[in-house]
Amino acid sequence: MNVTAWIVAGLLAALFLMSGAMKVPATKASLAANPRMGWAAPFPITLIKLIGAAEIAGALGLILPRALNVAPWLTPLAAVGLAATMLGAIITHARRSEYPNAAINAVLLALAVFVAVARF
Repeated sequence: MNVTAWIVAGLLAALFLMSGAMKVPATKASLAANPRMGWAAPFPITLIKLIGAAEIAGALGLILPRALNVAPWLTPLAAVGLAATMLGAIITHARRSEYPNAAINAVLLALAVFVAVARF
């Protein structure tokens, strides 16, 4: 179970790190040019950057506390935070009828919940 939790946490950390790293330096124009980021149009750029920063923090929180054995209780909290982020993403995509994106977010939500349960 521990190895599985590490693998899932590593996969989630990589995905959220990439996703957050794409959002933090983005401009409104660059987001509008990306066809997969249509959901971002009604949101202020500050909120999008905040979501990106939360994804980066969550990615680091999935791995570093447990790996360094410094406050390992932060790892399940990071997983819960990422799960909450994915819940918001599911709602956003469902409202826009972007069901394939909502399905991907649902899988990421389930994986984040798995890591949270495994690490609590």
